[in-house]
Amino acid sequence: MFHVKHSPPNTTVVSRETQAKLQIYADLVTRWNPAINLFSRTDIQALWSRHIADALQLLPLLPPQPSHAIDLGSGGGIPGIVLAIATGAQFHLIEADTRKCAFLREVARETGAAVIVHNMRIEAATLASAPLITARALAPLPKLLALVEPFLASDTIFIAPKGETALTELTAARKEWHMRVECVQSATHPAALILKMSEVRRVGSKPQLF
Repeated sequence: MFHVKHSPPNTTVVSRETQAKLQIYADLVTRWNPAINLFSRTDIQALWSRHIADALQLLPLLPPQPSHAIDLGSGGGIPGIVLAIATGAQFHLIEADTRKCAFLREVARETGAAVIVHNMRIEAATLASAPLITARALAPLPKLLALVEPFLASDTIFIAPKGETALTELTAARKEWHMRVECVQSATHPAALILKMSEVRRVGSKPQLF
C-alpha cells in the first residue's frame, strides 16, 4: 500500500522575470512545433495549463538549491528546461533526437537558462551523479529506475511525474528496487501522481555511504 497526498503541491507564483522567460519558451515551442513535433496539436493548445504548469508544480518538491540536476529524455523541455528557467540551477538535458536538442539549445540561448544539452541516448551518457534527477513520460518505472541508476548518489532525489498507472508501476518496481517514496496528487490531472523518490538502490545492494 502506498500513501497518496491528495493535496497537490502549492501553486508556485513565479517572478515576472521568470514569467517572461517562460513566455519566450512558449513562443519558441509554437514556432518550432510544426517542423519537429515537440507536442501534439492538442498539447500545444494546453501548453501553459497542462505542460508548463505540470513542470512548475514540481518546484516545492525539489531539494533546496541543488548544485545541478539531470533531466532524462528532455524532449520539448518538460520539466527540465522549465525548471532550469524557474530555479536558475544548472540542468543537464539528455535527449537523443538531434532536432529537439537544437530546439533546447535555442531556448537556452533566448532565455539564458543554465542548461547543457547532451545529444545522446541515456544509456550512453557518462555524467556524474546529481542531487536531483527528473524524468517525465519516458518509460515505465522499473525500466526508468534502471536508466537513472548510473546517475544516483546517496542523497539523490528523483522526481517522476506519472499517469494513472503510477501505483501499479511502483508495485512492480518494488520487486527490484528499494526506495523511499512520496506520492503526491498532481494538480494538472486528477489521475496523475508525482513520485518523489530517495535512497534508490537495487534490492540486495548496500546503501551508499555519505
